[in-house]
This record gives sequence, structure tokens and C-alpha cells, in this order.
Amino acid sequence: MRIGIGIDTGGTCTDAVAYDFESGVLLAKGKALTTRENLAIGIGDALDMLPQEFIRDASLVSLSTTLATNACVEDKGCRAKLIIFGLQEENIHRVDASENYGLRYDSVMCVDTHGSADGLVIDEPDWETFAEENRQWLEDADALAAVELYANYNGAPCERKFKEIAQKNFGKKCITASELSNGISVLVRGTTALLNARLFPIVHEFVQAAADDFKARGCKAPVMVVRSDGTLMSSQLSMSKPVETILSGPAASVLAGKSFTDDRDYIIIDMGGTTTDVSIVRDGKPVTASEGIKINGWQTYVRGIQVSPFALGGDSAVRLVNGQLQLSPRRVMPLCSAAVRWPEIKQKLEALLETKHMNRFPLHEFFYLVREPEDKSHYDAQELRLIELLKKGPCILERLWNEAKIDLYHFDGERLESEGVIMRCGITPTDFMHIKGDYNEYDREASVLAMRYILQSMGRMDTVEEVDALANEGYRLVQGKMYENLVRIMLARKYPEKFESGIDEQTEYLIRKSWENHDREEDMLFNSGFFTNSALVGIGAPTHVFLPE
Repeated sequence: MRIGIGIDTGGTCTDAVAYDFESGVLLAKGKALTTRENLAIGIGDALDMLPQEFIRDASLVSLSTTLATNACVEDKGCRAKLIIFGLQEENIHRVDASENYGLRYDSVMCVDTHGSADGLVIDEPDWETFAEENRQWLEDADALAAVELYANYNGAPCERKFKEIAQKNFGKKCITASELSNGISVLVRGTTALLNARLFPIVHEFVQAAADDFKARGCKAPVMVVRSDGTLMSSQLSMSKPVETILSGPAASVLAGKSFTDDRDYIIIDMGGTTTDVSIVRDGKPVTASEGIKINGWQTYVRGIQVSPFALGGDSAVRLVNGQLQLSPRRVMPLCSAAVRWPEIKQKLEALLETKHMNRFPLHEFFYLVREPEDKSHYDAQELRLIELLKKGPCILERLWNEAKIDLYHFDGERLESEGVIMRCGITPTDFMHIKGDYNEYDREASVLAMRYILQSMGRMDTVEEVDALANEGYRLVQGKMYENLVRIMLARKYPEKFESGIDEQTEYLIRKSWENHDREEDMLFNSGFFTNSALVGIGAPTHVFLPE
């Protein structure tokens, strides 16, 4: 046998397989929860389920992940900053770089140099003065990136010198745009570099955790990582160029999709915990993003399979907005899963129900600490109090004032959440599935308690029948979101000249109405619908529940 070991780490679960390349047979598999606070635990738990001799005798280890994809969709990552040499701030505002390229203005500094377009005239700033004048701004970053206007013609001297200063003077990890791409647009190159810098710690932790585990198990096979285009790169290269893994997991799913259908044309719908990733195969070949991948507003020069991710997964937060259930793009830990890890959560939910305390905030949600930041100087007093509180364990939002004098009306935990310091536990589609009995892996009772609180907040009866009815409404909400996004993606692929900038309000209305009326027959005068002749291939645990409808 020639054995390969595959590891895929997503936002919710980590999967491991042992595969025989010679016979094409799946030898063994394992699944464990992804442990965001320490990825090594989830990876180790999944590998423990495989026969250890397969791991020791493996000839290849292949890693794929949706961690980078999820970070883009959820707008997470480390605090990174970009220096653009050769432009002025008015240049990037004139082209609306934030809207069109994904460049966040508070993360960008422009340094006007006067080099020539032919590369014959090279201009560099006074580096000593530059470093001193911008010390505070640079030190506030966790990682840095640099891009130069005429780098393709002058050899990128400013990029290279800045990287040297960033590492020597400030001890910061730095990437230059020229290391990633030789594309023409300085703004797309800059966006690619900035996103790469934001993803440094996310991909580094994943790859290093996996490599260390395989080494400890006596595996000497090379550790490779799936690129966005489905090819493999070395683990060391992936840690320096993490942006090339932004669609690693979805790319692997596209390659796997051919195992599930004989059709030459099919659509892959890969639903995980955080995102649903949609890709198209035409005449047996995946459609590629020839101009570079664009994800959640970030326009990059990364080549890869054209995947359209949207924020919908088994762990998407479901909250009450104006008296109605609404899906949020933010991932939270399902309460049914959280209650297995922290059993005291159920007692706190029971206490909340007894208080009959309703509020515009989701008081049934919990904060928990993912990691303690090394440098706490960036955070204010309330943020620091929350970090200290969560060292003891998760805290329900309803108790934040009593436990740490944190006033929800004035507290903003967005920064701590976006930087991956803390995370929430809340109601999700996974909780709906537990209530309905379609998925029974975790603690159903915790899901029911939270749903009873939501019913209470809606002014509805607290009965078993109403809990089930609310779960049905949640199902319908998820299915509608999936349908609307699938149609939106297919319209943009079919008519790119019309929908290049997104779907307009009138078309969104028609899509929404076509879903709402798809199973009604009362209006036969006129009916609208959207169809495809391609096979739909669902991958991921929730797709069997939400995709068929």
C-alpha cells in the first residue's frame, strides 16, 4: 500500500482520513471538534481515531483548511498594516479603495515617492526619519506588509528596505507584495499583501500544529498544503504565503465532488460551520478565477478555483431582530456543543428563564476566552476586565454587569471577537437540528432552554409545540438564505456584465419572492422561478437537511 493521510480543519470540525493511493480505498477516518484555542488538540483527537501504523507508514500528508476562508468572511485576523510607496492618500480615496479592493483606510499608510514608471528613477524616503515619525503606528500592528507603485520595473527597493526595517527595528513579521505577485495593479497587490499579513498567525498555527503532531507520531512523510487552485505546496511555504490557502478547503471539495456524480456539469455546495462555499464544474473542469480571487470585498491576485463563499453554516448565529429570527454572518459556538464542554451553561440558561428578563441584547449568549493576547496594551479597561473574567470560564451576557461591571449598553466587544481573543456561544442552525432530531451529537436540552428564552422574548407561549415550530421557522430561514445566495451566485456567473457589482435591489426582491412562493399554487396568473439543469452536489453535515428543499 501507498498511504496518504489527509487532514481538513474547519471552523467547527477537524477531519482525518487514511487513503490507499494504489487501490483507491478509504482505509480509516476520524472526526473531532476543532479547538480554536489550541488547534493541536482537535488535530490530535482526529488522528487518534486512525490506526497509528497508517500514520507512521504514510508517504504523503496533505492538509486543507477553511480557517483562512472563514477569517476573510468573518473579517477576522491579526492586526496588520500596509505601507504603499508611491501613492498619496487622496489616490486611494479617489478610487474608493475600501469598497473596490477591500483596503481598510485605518490599516493603510501612503508614502509619496517620486520614482519613474520606467524604473530608471528610484526614490526612497529618509528611512531613519520615517521609522521614528511612524513608530507608534507601526508598533500598533501585529504584522506588516509593503507594496511599491513601480515595483515591476525598479526591483521594489522600498518594499525590500521596509521589510528589513520592520523585522530589525520593530520585530514584526512582514510580507512584500512582490513576494506574492507581479500583477500590474498596485492596489490589488497591496490588498493581497495586507490580507496575507492578517492571515499569518491563523495558518501558521494550523500548519505547525499538524506538522508537530505527525513528527511526534513518527511520521516522516512530507507535509503539504492544498492551495486555492487545488495544487499542493510545502508546509513552510504556506506559512509565509498563507493568502494562497484562502480557498484551500473549498478547492479540495471541488476535487472530491467528481466522486459523487457522473454528470459533467455540476455545482458543489459545501456547507460547513461558518460558510457555504459554492463552485461550478463545467464539462468536468472546475471554473477558475482567472483575474484573481475576490472574497468578502478583498480583491487579490491569488489564482485559484472560482469559489463563491457566503456566511451561512451550521454555526451561524441566529438572533432576534425586531421580534423576528434573523441569521447573522458571525460564527458562534452552538449552545448544544458548548453545554457538553461546560455543563454549567444549562444551569445558567435555566436561571435566565426564571428571571423572565427580556432585553434588546441576546442575554442567552455566552462569551468565552479563545486565547489570552500577549500584548494587552491595545485594549481598554472593560476589554481587559472581560478577558480576566473569562479566564475562569464562559460567562452569560446577562451576568456581565454583576460579574465584571461591564455595561452592555456601552461595551463593544467587536474588536476582541474580530481578533479572535473571545468568542460567543449562541443559538445556531446546529441547535435547530438537535431540537428537530436531525443531528444528535451534543446536548439537545441546552438548545431547548435557549429557544424557550427566545420564545419568551417574542411574547409566545413556552410550550414543546412552540419550540418545535420555532425550530421549523429557523429551518425555513436557513433554506431561504441558501436559495437566495445560490441564485445570486448563478446570476452573477451567467450575466457578469450585468451583475459585476452585485445583485440590485429589484432582482433581490424577485429572488426572495420566488423562494417565498415556490410551494404555493394560489397565484397561477404569474409565477417566477430560477432553475438549473446541473446536478447539485452537497458536501458537509448540514446539507442533507437544508439543500434538498
